[in-house]
Amino acid sequence: MKMKRAGWCIIIIVLYNSAAAWSQPAVPVYDSVRQHIFAFNEIEFFEDATGKLTIEQIVNSDLINRFRPSKSFNPENTNRSAAYWHRIKVRHNSSSDKTWVIEFFDQTIDRIDFFVPDEDGRYKHLVYGDLKPFSARPLEHKNFIIPLANETDEEITYYFRVESKQHAEAIVVLRSSDYLFEYAIDEYFFFGIFYGMMLVFSFYNLLMYAAVRESHYLFYILYLISIGLYEMSADGIGFQYLWPESIIWNQYAPGFTLYLASSASLFFTVSVLNLKERSPGLYRLVWITFIARTVFLLISVFLVKSWFSFRFVEFFPFIVAFYAAVHHWIRGYSGARFLVIGYAFLFFGAVSKISLYLDYGWMPFGQLSHYSLSFCFIMEMLFLSFAISDKIRLLRIEKDKAQEKTIEQLEINQELKDNLNRELEEQVKIKTHELVEKSEHIKAQNEQLANANSQLSKQAQEIEAMNALLRHDNIQLQHDVAEVKEARILSKEVDFEEFSAMYPDDNSCLKFIADIKWQNDYACHRCRYTKYSNGKSPYSRRCSKCGYDESVTAFTILQGTRLPINKAFYMIFLVYSSKGNISSHKLSEILNIRQSTCWAYSSKIKKAMKEKRRHGHLHSADGWKSVLIEETEAEFYQ
Repeated sequence: MKMKRAGWCIIIIVLYNSAAAWSQPAVPVYDSVRQHIFAFNEIEFFEDATGKLTIEQIVNSDLINRFRPSKSFNPENTNRSAAYWHRIKVRHNSSSDKTWVIEFFDQTIDRIDFFVPDEDGRYKHLVYGDLKPFSARPLEHKNFIIPLANETDEEITYYFRVESKQHAEAIVVLRSSDYLFEYAIDEYFFFGIFYGMMLVFSFYNLLMYAAVRESHYLFYILYLISIGLYEMSADGIGFQYLWPESIIWNQYAPGFTLYLASSASLFFTVSVLNLKERSPGLYRLVWITFIARTVFLLISVFLVKSWFSFRFVEFFPFIVAFYAAVHHWIRGYSGARFLVIGYAFLFFGAVSKISLYLDYGWMPFGQLSHYSLSFCFIMEMLFLSFAISDKIRLLRIEKDKAQEKTIEQLEINQELKDNLNRELEEQVKIKTHELVEKSEHIKAQNEQLANANSQLSKQAQEIEAMNALLRHDNIQLQHDVAEVKEARILSKEVDFEEFSAMYPDDNSCLKFIADIKWQNDYACHRCRYTKYSNGKSPYSRRCSKCGYDESVTAFTILQGTRLPINKAFYMIFLVYSSKGNISSHKLSEILNIRQSTCWAYSSKIKKAMKEKRRHGHLHSADGWKSVLIEETEAEFYQ
């Protein structure tokens, strides 16, 4: 029984000592220590998966016993959808001559609820975070600053709640206000130098681009601006000075600017190394990497927004650019060495940042580690500038070599030219002598040709006189042939082939009708006006006064006929020649037209001849054409 009691006593003593060993230490306030970073068991945390717990529920329930010390240097929000409660202990010192503040280094936290206990056992609630405009901060500083009241010597436990949709670390620092301002002034001073260097480099490269028009200067300027904006968004300087009211952009600025920086580095490498001509395979790899990174960005912005916080994807474009530089350096292109050194610094800075992010023990937190990537950016910026200068130097060397080769080739060409000129002079002398001899012979031949030309000129004049007589006889012969042909048509029997040769188409037929119809001048059938213009149809006439448009076949025996005009002409000729005795069957056989049509149209012709004969207008001298004009039309023009 006594042994059992002794065992229980030992267990109780061990548990008591273990609880004492696990108890959270309080950070004392000493004037000799200007700052203290809370780490490991000095900061305890508790994950609130619901995100709805209040400070009262935390401190007034058994949840207060669920706080556990941080196993890493600084606790992180591994679960982005949860809220994390933290507590720190500060042993105040009322005899301190300084004022003290709590500073949060991670200025990208969405929301921080800080609770300060008062004398009544309640808590004063202070809200910070980058989801509030910058102007809402009580102290205009890129980090979150919370003043502490150091009026007692008590040990006070402070609670704060961290909630963020992106990676956040509870980096909490106890600082004296004088050291805060001293450190802030130094920090902002170095920020000014850092961003000033980027502006100077950008402006210098802009002037260089205006001078030489090389595309790598533009890509380098874009890279510098992107890196500067990324650093400003990551350090909180951008939120403080550039977009203090743009809360949403402040959330997306690091991702977008880092995307622009990685893309600009890819195309800067392409331009400096001239990958399109030197290495088409690497050139395609650069484009594939750029397209894949762009697709990933679009997916993370519009579809899977949790991907947007994955900064490690920017490692791949930089690795491709680094590999291209190393590849060309190994292959003997000396201009790639500065790219390799610059990207090596960037690679080291990225590895150190990732190591700090993953909380590796060999990478302790501090100013050097926190700003290691910025330092590497500066070194990379310098060596990339050296790379551009080195490319210009190499281009100048290549240009000088090309000029030397050009001068050498020009000298060779000049020597060849001189030799050729000498040979040409000798050839010219020989040719000149030969030409002089030939010219004398040609002169004699020219005299003979002149005599021959004189004789030919006389013969040409005689031939021209003979041709004039022949042309006159030919014109007279054509006129006689036309008269004979017309006389045959008017008075004799001719076949349709010979008749069609005189009137081959509708145009010649219409012109023939117009010449007969208006041989005694024109007069309008409506108003008797004698002036006219051309009408719509061929050879028709429009009255200049009333606008009446009279066609050629109007008021003729051909008005309204559907027969081809030359066949209608030949039918009139046959009926007239036979004095109306030719039958419709014969007409149908000759003209290849239906017998009924021939009968109807021949009847119309015979009727017109009868009317002409009755009025004495059918003259044998005019022949068959006297039948064309209707009797009323003939009387109209008389």
